[in-house]
Amino acid sequence: MPDARTASIGPAPASAPAPTPAPVPAPVSGPAFAVAAPRPVIQRLSVRGQVLDALRSALVAGDLAPGEVYSAPALGERFGVSATPVREAMQQLANEGAVEVVPNRGFRVIRRGARELAELAEIRALVEMPVMLRLTRTVAAPCWAELRPLADATVTAAATGDLARYAESDRVFHAAVLALSGNRQLVQLADDLHRRAQLPLAGAPTRRPRADLLADAAQHAGLLDALAAQDVAVAQGLIRDHFAGA
Repeated sequence: MPDARTASIGPAPASAPAPTPAPVPAPVSGPAFAVAAPRPVIQRLSVRGQVLDALRSALVAGDLAPGEVYSAPALGERFGVSATPVREAMQQLANEGAVEVVPNRGFRVIRRGARELAELAEIRALVEMPVMLRLTRTVAAPCWAELRPLADATVTAAATGDLARYAESDRVFHAAVLALSGNRQLVQLADDLHRRAQLPLAGAPTRRPRADLLADAAQHAGLLDALAAQDVAVAQGLIRDHFAGA
């Protein structure tokens, strides 16, 4: 008696094509969510960054008065966020020397004196001037022309009279010039000094006259012209005057 299995499964006819095997799904290792796109956890950092920017603008504009103490909960209510990102942002400002921690109360805005700002201006000149003058010999004129829109942006910001906006555009311009040196540590150090120098004096008017801002911004265009022309003497004079008026 023939085997039942042999009888029920005979050879396929010669003319019939071989059956195509069904696709086999790729093996899945781990739970299903392991293959999904990772969800970035950046919301808290983003809020902290926005609060930090807002606090910096308020400091430059004088909205946070030198010598005054501000609590994280009160500032959080002002910005519509919890106290946590405010504390984190204020701690960063404390590291930068803009505020100081007052235990159980909050943060006090540092009082800046004329001597301190003069010292910062002197240090900035010592750091930035040699680099800029060296760049007159190593950077081609077309590279300086590419920075012209940044210089124009400082003029536009100055025309608005918005001190915080001008301060930001001013830092962007100086950072772009120094970045041509290729020294990232230098750019970071100079930016930190620049931020400190932009904080207002205690007891001084909260707003600089628009004419002062426009005159300061105009020096950026003149500096680019001198650097592109490799005119070291003019560039040196402009840089010295620029920092003296900062």
